[in-house]
Amino acid sequence: MELLAFGKTGWGDELFVATLMTIAVSITAMLIGFLFALIFTPLKLSKNKFLNFIGNSYTTVIRGVPELLVIYLFFFGGSGAVMFVASMFGYNDYIEINAFITGSFAIGIISGAYSTEVFRGAIQSIDKGQFEASQVLGLKKFAYFFRVIMPQMLRLAIPNLSNVWQITLKDTSLISVTGLVEIMRQSYIAAGSTRDPLFFYSFAAVLYLTLTFLSMKLINRLEIKYSRGF
Repeated sequence: MELLAFGKTGWGDELFVATLMTIAVSITAMLIGFLFALIFTPLKLSKNKFLNFIGNSYTTVIRGVPELLVIYLFFFGGSGAVMFVASMFGYNDYIEINAFITGSFAIGIISGAYSTEVFRGAIQSIDKGQFEASQVLGLKKFAYFFRVIMPQMLRLAIPNLSNVWQITLKDTSLISVTGLVEIMRQSYIAAGSTRDPLFFYSFAAVLYLTLTFLSMKLINRLEIKYSRGF
């Protein structure tokens, strides 16, 4: 266990910081995913063919492309886009986008595609009488969505959102290719330095399982809390 000691003799502090980075990326990506889901869910449910096409295209393309490829596209494509804009102002040197921002945004878009489908299914599970009652009361679409529909949607979506969270948490391991030091990247560095890959990759698995266990406990509590009275 000396390899996991804190300080100069072990890798405990580095792995601890890497775990915090994994949590930070996961939460940031999940929040970004929620934002995208709130934008694209109404599009998927829209009766307008064009808007419906945009919503379906987003979920189909993102879910149909490997997550690693999406990360590569945003990491290298994002740098290319920024450099193109900078070149218009006379700056021609290489610009590298922050790995945390790129990774969180890329995983957030992936998370958003799955969350969109979860929200769509949750809204379609709400009794139609709720929609009709909102219209009878004269509530505007914005008001009845956020006051009536959204609370019920979130309650119904929590069980499936737990699956999205697990996907998002595991997808953080892919952003190690951008150089961001999270659990997998730090395990790779430690394994190469000590020539003991089995130990560090096994410990990485333990860290992911621990995060999964703790997050599932929290999600289960939320599910119980928001299911009261139903």
